[in-house]
Amino acid sequence: MGTKATVTKSGVRLGVVSGGRRGDAAALKVAKPTTVAEPVLVPEANTNAPVAADIVAKDHFVERDGVKFAGTHLLIELWDAKNLGDMTLTDQMLRDATTAAGATLLHIHLHHFGPNAGLSGVAVLAESHISIHTWPERGYAALDIFMCGSCDPYKAIPVLRRAFQPGVVQLSEQKRGVIA
Repeated sequence: MGTKATVTKSGVRLGVVSGGRRGDAAALKVAKPTTVAEPVLVPEANTNAPVAADIVAKDHFVERDGVKFAGTHLLIELWDAKNLGDMTLTDQMLRDATTAAGATLLHIHLHHFGPNAGLSGVAVLAESHISIHTWPERGYAALDIFMCGSCDPYKAIPVLRRAFQPGVVQLSEQKRGVIA
């Protein structure tokens, strides 16, 4: 098992570890973290390029009922569900759930574990992520939806219901990054 690393224009090191979720956990432990210096904005001569002090970061924290926090994280379990090995349906579900919640899709990655087996996947969002792990042989799927800003992860649940037709949906919510 190997790792590949890429350094982006901003100087951030991105690593990719090959392998799946089953059987490769020990190999993940040997990966060594790499420290990367913070990128520095340097204006070019004779331009109006911003300097670090001029850039104002948008605050994606939300405030509800007097509580300020980073975002809502839903843990969803589907039982007695159908279509749990269908890659095409799962891809479309992730796209539709993202749209329904008002989020911005950056990337989808899905991995199927073989015929009559489950899949794992993630939709990477500008506002965080939606992930899914399925066990068709048990009619079970575990999903988590974490979204910050004005997105509403609850609006994704009807999309999950239409795609997988579960008999039972279990849901728990966490507020992440509570500061007040």
